[in-house]
Amino acid sequence: MFERIAELAIRRSRLILVVAVLAVALMGVLGAGAFGKLLGGGYDDPASQSTRAGEVIDDKFGGETNLILLVRSSEGLIDAPAARRSGGVLVADLKEEKNLENVISYWDTASPDLRSKDGREAMVLAHVKGEGTERDENAKAVIDAYTGPYEGALTVQAGGGAAVTSEMGTQSGEDLFLAEAIAVPLTLVLLVLIFGSMVAALLPLGIGVIAIAGTFAELYVLGSVTDVSVFAINLTTALGLGLGIDYALLMVSRFREQLATGASVDDAVRRTVSTAGRTVAFSAATVAAALGALLVFPQYFLRSFGYAGVGVVVIAAVSTLFVMPALFVVLGHRVNSGRLPWTNPGRSDTRAPFWGRLAGTVMRRPALTALPVLAVLLLAASPLLGITFGTPDERVLPEDAESRQVSSVLRDKFNGNDDAALHVVIDKPLSKAPLESYAVELSGLEGVVRVETSTGIYADGQSTATDPGNSALGRPGAQQINVVSALAPKSDEAQSLVEEVRAVAPPAGSHPLVGGVDAVLVDSKDSIAGRLPIAVALVALTTFLLLFLFTGSVVQPLRALLLNLISLGATLGVMTWIFQDGHLSSLLGFTAQPMDVSMTVLMFCIAFGLSMDYEVFVTSRIKELHDLGEDNESAVTNGLGHTGRIVTAAACLLAVSFFAFGTAKLSFMQMFGLGSGLAILIDAVAVRGILVPAAMRLLGRSAWYAPGFLRKFHGRFGLSEGAPAPEPAAAGELVAKSPYVKNSAQG
Repeated sequence: MFERIAELAIRRSRLILVVAVLAVALMGVLGAGAFGKLLGGGYDDPASQSTRAGEVIDDKFGGETNLILLVRSSEGLIDAPAARRSGGVLVADLKEEKNLENVISYWDTASPDLRSKDGREAMVLAHVKGEGTERDENAKAVIDAYTGPYEGALTVQAGGGAAVTSEMGTQSGEDLFLAEAIAVPLTLVLLVLIFGSMVAALLPLGIGVIAIAGTFAELYVLGSVTDVSVFAINLTTALGLGLGIDYALLMVSRFREQLATGASVDDAVRRTVSTAGRTVAFSAATVAAALGALLVFPQYFLRSFGYAGVGVVVIAAVSTLFVMPALFVVLGHRVNSGRLPWTNPGRSDTRAPFWGRLAGTVMRRPALTALPVLAVLLLAASPLLGITFGTPDERVLPEDAESRQVSSVLRDKFNGNDDAALHVVIDKPLSKAPLESYAVELSGLEGVVRVETSTGIYADGQSTATDPGNSALGRPGAQQINVVSALAPKSDEAQSLVEEVRAVAPPAGSHPLVGGVDAVLVDSKDSIAGRLPIAVALVALTTFLLLFLFTGSVVQPLRALLLNLISLGATLGVMTWIFQDGHLSSLLGFTAQPMDVSMTVLMFCIAFGLSMDYEVFVTSRIKELHDLGEDNESAVTNGLGHTGRIVTAAACLLAVSFFAFGTAKLSFMQMFGLGSGLAILIDAVAVRGILVPAAMRLLGRSAWYAPGFLRKFHGRFGLSEGAPAPEPAAAGELVAKSPYVKNSAQG
């Protein structure tokens, strides 16, 4: 297959480039509309109890409260005459808004629960109509129209889920712009320094642009037919730029290396595609398999990263395999044009003596060199012993974000937090007596401040006689019950309350559904925990099969899986230490909170896939030398000598793309960027540089072992560049062939 791709590029190079330019133009036109198709949210399971409760509320009660306007009196007290008059005007105007439903205010109800304890603020609750992008646009329009000074006597701020989502979307766009403004110029500078040539440096950047444009077009199409998260854009830009550069870097390096040996341009293209091209294809398959596992989760936030991740990997690989060889044919030796004045024009290979010497040192004393590295990685992973999980809320925003400030005031100054109330829905007719009995029992649960129903307000296991209840919570065929607590939203106590509410015996013949932000968190954690074993099994199985087809060994896939899990554990442990335990919070400007469960799963899949990316880069060259007859140690040291510089350069370039998101003001995007970048560097330096040669030395001849029937299977179906690897030689037959190994004759 790879030979045919090379011949096509040689014969039809200009046609391929013309088609590529037209395709990029078309993808650019489609991709420009992607932003308008993508949605916020997506953290809940559509089949969960909390989601079904929300659907019933939307259908029969006009929707859950998702917008809270915090109204503050300019005169001091919210009951001052001018404040009351302006409050009445505000509520009347809000009720006229066609995009709002269920507008409830302190001035309508005179409920003390909608007035702050000091009497200076009051709440207006509302439901913003619409789904996805439409709801976000409606919320932004209302917020823009009513926040700030109002009628001279009031100041209005917006909070609640709709306001938080709106601010997160705006902040995400700003974070993305800043990250790319940092990553793209810095990447170009690094590419020029790595290659020493302007032309060679621009080629990988071009592949990155193709990958990003193509994935934007894919997201536009998918966003037109299903729910896709707006945060998929962030992964597209970081991964598209990084992987496009990684794959092109490998191809350009191998092509220049072949030219330096005196090969003709056509022969250099053939050899580059059959070796580096094959590596790119396998690497892309392993990364896509890891990211494809995200598609098993029901939350469209996670599935969206699967869509974007698989798409960007495939597009980056396909463009690398077809566009890069065509460019090589057209450019020929001009690929080295635009050299920097201090570079050596005679050096175009990728050999890095440092990495070869390091591998030789490690293989002479594998235990002595590997154990300290393992100890450090395991120490870095130790914070995972205390990890807890949550979902994004207003705390991921900067402290000066308006919706976050509103949430803080609601928690501190009001009797209970209406924004985090549990919503219990009974989707059937229910008479007054059983409804009251059920509400009374709910109000007696620890941490509950009050229970609101259509028949009354209940607290401490009894009715509050002074409050008649909210008639809007009752319908002829359904009842809604709001359970308001004083517990910190998403705390362990709040999550326990969800389980306690669900455990209360319901009225006879009814099947209550419990929703609300804490219920969504409980259901999301349960949903992800239920699907996580499937995702992990898929990643492990596909990775094992691909690496077996690539190497013909059953030991190499197991060794790769084990080392990748160690490096991933270290990465996630460091992120837990930083973002959950709060270390570096003042430096990075975030609020410590439980690890975002969705982002942790995402980071695991991305880091695992990228680790396998470099696994394939290194193993491909080692196997190539092993197949040519070199013994195990010589193949490892020479293989790392050839690939160490490429892997290090690729890792640094990809890490730059991710680390740029460390400048984000959304804390979970900071974690995504810093965690992914750290995982890449740990893998490229500690794992590839030290643990891989140590493991290969300790495994010895068994590193390439496979049972006889699997060797026959690989000989027939495995994708190799040439003949299958020879049977391992006896220990005494090994011959030292590496300039980096002093004593390679010992197994």
